Amino acid sequence: MTNWDNPTTNQLMRAILSLSDLDEAKRFFRDLLTERELRELGNRWQAAQLLDAKVRYAEIEKQTGLSSATVARIAKWLAGDLGGYRRMLDKTAHHHSDQISRG
Repeated sequence: MTNWDNPTTNQLMRAILSLSDLDEAKRFFRDLLTERELRELGNRWQAAQLLDAKVRYAEIEKQTGLSSATVARIAKWLAGDLGGYRRMLDKTAHHHSDQISRG
């Protein structure tokens, strides 16, 4: 078990899995995180979508405000063994394909 994979984070993941709709998710995450942290997570998710759409790093940095190091790290995780980004991109492909700007 890695440092982040522990009983406390497992309880958090179970709580997230129990969310029933967008409104409930927004309320929970706004209580859990600061506005800045929420924006950061949103920007990281947008970067993963843009990377999947083969948008260039410089354009991703411009659109998201993320650093080149963060974009590179997201690209590494997108291609990584855990497959978290890949699975979510595949699951939500029909929802975000219209929203991606290819710059």
